[in-house]
Amino acid sequence: MALFSLVLIPFVISSDIASACQNTDDFVSASSPGDIIIAGLFAVHSEMLHPEEYPIKPVIQNCAGFEIQIFLQTLAMIHAIEMINNSTLLSGVTLGYEIYDTCAEVTKAMASALRFLSKSNTSKDIVEFKCNYSDYVPRIKAVTGASYSEVSMAVSRLLALQLIPQVSPASSAEILSDKIRFPSFLRTIPSDFHQTRAMAHLICESGWNWIGVIATDDDNGRFALESFGVQAMANSVCIAFKEMLPAYLSDNTFHTKVDRAIEKIVKETRVNVIVVFMRQFHVLQLFKKAIERNVKKIWIASDNWSTAVKISTMPNIRKLGIVVGFGFKNKDISTFQDFLRNLHERPTENNKFLLEYVMLLSVCAHLDNYDFQMCISSQSQYDLMQNVENKHQIWRDDFLNANIEPGFIHSTILAVYAIAHAIKGQCKDRNCKDPSVSFSLYNFHLIFPLAFLDLLLQAWPMPHFLPHIPSHLLVSQGFTVHLLVYLLWVPELPSFFLLSDMDYCYRCHNKTYWAPVNSTTCYRKMIHFLSWTDWFAIFLLLLSALGVVLIFSITAIFTKNLSTPVVKASGGLTVCYIILLSHFFIFLSTVFFIGEPTEFKCRTRQALFGISFALCISCILIKSLKILLAFSFDPKLQNLLKCAYKPVAIVFICTGIQVIICTFWLIFRTPFVKQNFSIPRAIILECNEGSVVAFGIMLGYIAALAFICFICAFKGRKLPENYNEAKFITFGMLIYFIAWIVFIPVYVTTFGKYLPAVEIIVILISNYGILCCTFFPKCYIIIYKQETNTKSAFLKMIYTYSSKSVGSIAVSQISLDSKSSSSRISASDSCNAEKSSVNGNCHFQVPGQTPVKEKVVPESAARTLSRKRLSSI
Repeated sequence: MALFSLVLIPFVISSDIASACQNTDDFVSASSPGDIIIAGLFAVHSEMLHPEEYPIKPVIQNCAGFEIQIFLQTLAMIHAIEMINNSTLLSGVTLGYEIYDTCAEVTKAMASALRFLSKSNTSKDIVEFKCNYSDYVPRIKAVTGASYSEVSMAVSRLLALQLIPQVSPASSAEILSDKIRFPSFLRTIPSDFHQTRAMAHLICESGWNWIGVIATDDDNGRFALESFGVQAMANSVCIAFKEMLPAYLSDNTFHTKVDRAIEKIVKETRVNVIVVFMRQFHVLQLFKKAIERNVKKIWIASDNWSTAVKISTMPNIRKLGIVVGFGFKNKDISTFQDFLRNLHERPTENNKFLLEYVMLLSVCAHLDNYDFQMCISSQSQYDLMQNVENKHQIWRDDFLNANIEPGFIHSTILAVYAIAHAIKGQCKDRNCKDPSVSFSLYNFHLIFPLAFLDLLLQAWPMPHFLPHIPSHLLVSQGFTVHLLVYLLWVPELPSFFLLSDMDYCYRCHNKTYWAPVNSTTCYRKMIHFLSWTDWFAIFLLLLSALGVVLIFSITAIFTKNLSTPVVKASGGLTVCYIILLSHFFIFLSTVFFIGEPTEFKCRTRQALFGISFALCISCILIKSLKILLAFSFDPKLQNLLKCAYKPVAIVFICTGIQVIICTFWLIFRTPFVKQNFSIPRAIILECNEGSVVAFGIMLGYIAALAFICFICAFKGRKLPENYNEAKFITFGMLIYFIAWIVFIPVYVTTFGKYLPAVEIIVILISNYGILCCTFFPKCYIIIYKQETNTKSAFLKMIYTYSSKSVGSIAVSQISLDSKSSSSRISASDSCNAEKSSVNGNCHFQVPGQTPVKEKVVPESAARTLSRKRLSSI
């Protein structure tokens, strides 16, 4: 809708809009009639005047800052068109031109572009809205310009509506090569991609790998900075800082930001190379401040200002250092120089630029050289009208020729000739004298000769001070960088000024160094690991040490009470010693998780923990089987346990399997020390387990042993009160399972130097749980229940438990036999059965059945069974 409204509104600049623009023709600064009109967009003035900080009327303001170099480009366009008209290139067809001043502002350029889109041969500048512009004939057939990329982007989006060809001799932003967004834009210079790549390669080859960058805060500056940043990274060039300056001199923060940029350059003493992507008038202001602060650097110039005469003729410019820049390749422009020598003979009625230049010559005639040039640049149009009275015209014959920038002049002439050749191709089969003839962009076959970039070195004739620049050619997609040396000025560089700052710079983008944003110093990354002095590591070590103290205390208690029933019932001193020793090694393994990781620590810690834990669980499994064998009254289970109960074999086999697992792990996928670079400012030293699968198999095998031990202990949990070791073994295994089940998600989600601490915590919890459940109840009985730690107390307890167990078995057998009868017996039927006892026999009478006789197990048999179970213990 916005575009619809825009194109429907007649573009008419009336007298009430601005006093400087009485009608639309006044908008044209230079013109000449012709069969085909070519427009030109040039920033002849460097800024628009803004008397109000926030404009309240939609007016187009006056301009200031006459740019000699851009004025010369307008003359180059006029010269090229006249040469074409005087040649046989377009036989019978003449080219006309309308040249507009953009004042380096998008707003002014957009106003001109609207006039380009207006319909040809109408009394008013009206842009018609159409769905199809194939038959629409605009007043302008093609456009040369604009001077700056930001302006070209805005104008090209408008011209794309009617696909009016736009050929720029100066806009180098890489984004303008995008034919989707800018389908009608072409240019006669290479894009910034080739220039920035050549710059980065030159800087890298010269050893200048610690640099600063200054650019204008507009589309061109931002795109150039982005492109250069990518190329610099690819060439291992470090950018110490980036400063952005306002794109327009009218910005009231411009001088403040220039001062800030200079302060940054002065502060960064190790940065000796500055890359500058700016317009000429920006560079002038920057260099003025740099000269005042006596800044001496190597300046890498973009094509915008590398050959600017007004910069090379600045007072005291020799104090700045060296300027290495890239400029456009030029050819013979002698005909244009002849054109300039005869310029004073040309009329000024249809060329306001020429008229203004003549007036400027008169106003600034009393000044010489650089002051004369600065006087021309500083006059506004309003001031010029006031000062020109009573001034005599003074023509300086060589001034314009002395200010020629050959590269821009050549690319401007080339742009005009490219359009002329395209028009020639379209005029073969049509009458191009007819102004209603329309042209199609896709019939324009613009073939440009190869454009070259010249490498320019502006220095002094002292070879031993010249920077090292590679002499080989850089070729990039048809654009060749030639090594040319121009001694445009002779700065005095002190002998202590280093041309290469390689000694000061580290490659901050590698894995061992880091640097803060905008820092000039690279810092070595800190090495992180769970150190011995870390408070958390100290806490874990104290817990491990406490566990070792408990082990020695339990060992002393059991050794002192070796002959007591509690110690004997615990499997004997040998089994207890082996279990306590394995607990000791488990606590010891936690030490290998702390401190700087080494190959030995990484290989030892998991193997020591895994084998020790397997040994511990194997011995506890023997105890569980022994308890189950002693107190089980199931004949089938008894036979199975007698066959399986081989203590020495069980320990060797169960522990040996874990030894084999760890051995294969250490041989084929051994753990190793790894540097983790995931944290920007630190390197985490950690142990890589080598194989997650092997680590999982090792833990899984321990879990399988613990599960078997848990099942066996669970079946024997209802033992006598003083012999309930199986119950506590069950609790110990439950603690182990809970600890390691929680460990898995915590271990996976934990990152950093505290990752080993997670495994230490789980090891301590599971080890403490099994140690305490296995030995603490026994120690409690030995120390505080000595009256129950006697042979008679144990015999009485075993006898009572066995009697209850045998009686339970007898009752269970009777119940099973009664259930096998054909009739169901309810609880009331059992109570009504006739019962008699003769010689220890019991008789049960069931209705409808004959009496059943059942023997009751004698008490003597119970005693015998009790002694047998006790002896097996």
